[in-house]
Amino acid sequence: MTFDERATSLQHGDIVALLVENDELRRQLAWFQRQLFGTKSERLLVSADPRQLMLGELASPAAPVPTRGIQAYRRRIAHSREDDGDGGHRFDASVPVEVVEEPLPDGVNPETHEIVGEKVTDRLAQRPGTYVVIRHVRKVVKRKSDGRLLCSPAPPAVLDRCIADVSLLAGMVIDKLVYHLPLYRQHQRMEAAGVHLARADLTNWMHGVGELLVPVYRAQVASVIAGHVATMDETPIRAGRDRPGRMKRGYFWPVYGDRDEVIFPFSESRSGAIVRETLQGFTGALVTDGYEVYEKYARTVNGLVHAQCWSHTRRNFEAALEATPLCLEALERIAKVYEHEATMRKRDLSPEKRLAYRGEHTAPEVARFFEWLRTAVAENLLVPSHPFLKAANYALDREANLKVFLEYPDVPIDTNHLEREIRPVALGRRNWLFCWTEIGAKYVGVLQSLLATCRLQGVDPYTYLVDVLQRIDSHPQSRVHELTPRLWKDHFASNPLRSHVDRVPRPNAVP
Repeated sequence: MTFDERATSLQHGDIVALLVENDELRRQLAWFQRQLFGTKSERLLVSADPRQLMLGELASPAAPVPTRGIQAYRRRIAHSREDDGDGGHRFDASVPVEVVEEPLPDGVNPETHEIVGEKVTDRLAQRPGTYVVIRHVRKVVKRKSDGRLLCSPAPPAVLDRCIADVSLLAGMVIDKLVYHLPLYRQHQRMEAAGVHLARADLTNWMHGVGELLVPVYRAQVASVIAGHVATMDETPIRAGRDRPGRMKRGYFWPVYGDRDEVIFPFSESRSGAIVRETLQGFTGALVTDGYEVYEKYARTVNGLVHAQCWSHTRRNFEAALEATPLCLEALERIAKVYEHEATMRKRDLSPEKRLAYRGEHTAPEVARFFEWLRTAVAENLLVPSHPFLKAANYALDREANLKVFLEYPDVPIDTNHLEREIRPVALGRRNWLFCWTEIGAKYVGVLQSLLATCRLQGVDPYTYLVDVLQRIDSHPQSRVHELTPRLWKDHFASNPLRSHVDRVPRPNAVP
């Protein structure tokens, strides 16, 4: 059958179906082109001045504008010591400085010349993969009366029968989970520096550190669950071998508490049972995305208020931006809601004033958005598969949950603050790719919880780990919560325990 014969035999319904399919394929093509060549930012860029030109757009000739001359402005050069063109210091006092005394110029005789000053030139240097062996020498003495030999005990180690100093253990954890350097690359760096260890040693040390910090992690979980507002999400991770050449798919279920603490419990599934297990005992406001297990869980718990994320709602319209101008209008209306939230953050309002501001400014804007959305759905005849209709139905089905933040001043408008803490896990997946075992993924969650909370609390992760790993063995179990980063900052940050390598200055070093 020729093309003309097939076109003649098509019914009206077939033509409509083909047109719908063609529109959908065009949208998919536009989306793929945007992913490949366009910006991936979700920020809505709308020019406030209609006279603003786009890149490449030519302005129409205009009449010359009268001008007058003004005196040119000259900026004074800031005073700094002479540094031979290094642009001034770009490092603070915590960077160790080694002083090198340069010889006097040729022909200078101390008998005929006098030193009247000095010029200093700084050069920032690097020692790649520097490792130091701390050799503890203990004298063995013999008591003359009975010949008994005495010797002081060996310095305590964080892990039993482990050659690694606490500084190496802390640095290894931070290199992997903060700077995303896999253990096999750390092993290669050690080999290049002359340190010859089995790669399995590094894995065992990571597991040992994770096991030591499990009680601290559990104390932080209890602190998050005891709060009034929690934000929850899930993110995938490959953990455990399913069969040769294939890894199992597991999930971290991060929870962000209202005290700027975050936890990363690991599970092998994405079922609702994990939500019940993780949030057991929590009664407050739970902020999530649109995943249905959260809504089902919220309906079964008395006293739990379920709020949903505006950012996820907005992304549906942003993804369908090329489909219809209605999506752009939806984004502009949502942007007005976010402008009010930004205003409150800038003013640093108290909870009472935040609630009043949302009631006066944000609530009317939200009401107008949903009223416009219902009108747009009713007036525009769109097929069920149309992206705008899907985005609109997503928002309308969750209208009550999306309005919860208007009634509670401490409930955030979205889950973006939690997604920022998930980003290191996503970057880790691009670098160390997977965890060989499920228990390894569990320890990654334990360590990531403490390191992420250190960043939120303004605590240096290296100082924290070095102190806690040495302190945890003798710290009372009843006060283990004091070792969480939030409370450690108040109890121990002023005088933390140091590693031996941090206590001994290097030769010719300026403290």
